[in-house]
Amino acid sequence: MERNEAAAEYKWNVEDVFPSDEAWEHAYAAAESAVQMQKYAGTLGTAEGVCAYFAAQEQAGAQLERLYLYAHMKHDEDTRNAKYTAMQARAMALYVRFSSENAFAEPELSALDESVLQTYLADERLRDHDYFFRTLIRSKKHILSAVEEKLLAGGGEIYGQFQNIFSMIDNADLKFGTVEDGNGNALPLTHGTYGVILHGADRDLRKRAFEQYYAGYISLENTIAATYYGNVMKDVYLTRVRGYDSCLQRALEGEDVDECVYRNLLESVHASLPAMHRYIALRKKLLGLSEQHMYDIYAPLVADAELKMPYEEACRLVTEGLSPLGEEYCSLLKKGFSEGWVDVLETEGKRSGAYSTGIYGLHPFVLLNYQQTTHDIFTIAHEMGHALHTYYSNASQPYAKADYRIFVAEVASTVNEVLLLRYLLAHTQDRGMKKYLYNYFLDTVRTTLHRQTMFAEFEYIAHDKAEKGEPLTSENLSAVYLELNRQYYGDAIVHDEQIAHEWSRIPHFYTSFYVYKYATGIVSAISIADRILTEGESAVKDYKAFLCSGGSDSPVTLLKIAGVDLTERAPFAAAMRSFEDALAQLEKLTA
Repeated sequence: MERNEAAAEYKWNVEDVFPSDEAWEHAYAAAESAVQMQKYAGTLGTAEGVCAYFAAQEQAGAQLERLYLYAHMKHDEDTRNAKYTAMQARAMALYVRFSSENAFAEPELSALDESVLQTYLADERLRDHDYFFRTLIRSKKHILSAVEEKLLAGGGEIYGQFQNIFSMIDNADLKFGTVEDGNGNALPLTHGTYGVILHGADRDLRKRAFEQYYAGYISLENTIAATYYGNVMKDVYLTRVRGYDSCLQRALEGEDVDECVYRNLLESVHASLPAMHRYIALRKKLLGLSEQHMYDIYAPLVADAELKMPYEEACRLVTEGLSPLGEEYCSLLKKGFSEGWVDVLETEGKRSGAYSTGIYGLHPFVLLNYQQTTHDIFTIAHEMGHALHTYYSNASQPYAKADYRIFVAEVASTVNEVLLLRYLLAHTQDRGMKKYLYNYFLDTVRTTLHRQTMFAEFEYIAHDKAEKGEPLTSENLSAVYLELNRQYYGDAIVHDEQIAHEWSRIPHFYTSFYVYKYATGIVSAISIADRILTEGESAVKDYKAFLCSGGSDSPVTLLKIAGVDLTERAPFAAAMRSFEDALAQLEKLTA
């Protein structure tokens, strides 16, 4: 349907951001003046000057966030509308200008003696910024002079070009042609249809699509390898310029995460690989295959076990499933469902997928494209987890500390998914549904924990080679990837020659050392959800304290509030036990 055909109760209230486009334009004009921060340069040597600067910075930042949110939401309602595409670009350009205007601040502050920074840290007027000063003192040695920082900030758009080049190759230039379906119809092969085919039951179609899809990447692999190598060398350059020991150290210090977390992840997943190999072998058995290939890895194991229900009923089910989180949490869920937080229906031109977004001082928003499937019910729980994390953080923290780091961004959403899964398993007697749900959990862990860890290990190896002066080529990148694929998936599957080239199609590799956060997120979420279900109110209290903590400290420190210490191996081992328990149940149900 077109958007104007959708009922109002299925649309988000974008008017809560700005009542009209005219109001947005008026606010944009005011923000153009507000982003001028250079007048504060040279004033940060006194606490008074720092207070004035932070006040102006926060005011301008809040204005920009609101401008971008409105343009972004209007654009996503109908991506065909050039007006909102332009408004979104204008808002982003103002963000870039604001960033450049602020480039003087960290170098100026870091040039001060540590004793001065310690007085700022102790100043009651600046206590909203205490975590900022703690991290500044810690990273002081990596911040350059004001002139050097301005030069680096000015190169921001250049550094992002490797990602842009890959995006153009991946989304504009690569053509996969058509593939004939089981009825003799020519089906356009795209990123979207490829995913649908791999999850489908037609094995011959899966095989042909797999081979044809990868042929496209292989045909451009030298170009893609050069692009990825450029991205890695950009990381190496910035690492050396700032005086870090490695690209991994620079990336993790930027998130205030200890390197031991990354190593705990890799080592723990390696230790658990026998259970993953067992699951891959079970898939082969249940699919009845003499030879299992990589194009079989997403094939459905359980047919006709979908939960099909209208959106309103799905919302009630999600609320019931999340009842262990308490009455207050469930009341906020209901408020979000009924008061214009959620854009529900798929309409012509609307952005695909789902996400949650929000700004300080306003309730969060959620975009869905709801279909009556089990996956979409879990998506409601997932995105509302993001939304309420934002809600609690904004309600409990000052502006300067409300924004939580990406490292913990997937925790609340995945806690909701695990709790909903546990609820459904406890409330169904249907054998097929139980098999479906256990398989759903196992595949979630496989794709979010094991697969993302494999990606993380690939990134680590690629950067390590570049740091040692070894050029990255399509040949050595494919060799590394194929060896990892063999380690992670084991002997119960054929490691098709095409899978060696999978690295060439992963867009997340252009945001270096990002993917591991999906894995640590699900590890944390499984531990938190299990603690809530076993300990009850005390665990819920700790979890809500974590949701309220925003970005007030290191994300690893904040997770400890909820009972998860990623500097130890215990949470990783607990997640692996959950995987093995679910695997044992599926083996029992399918014996």
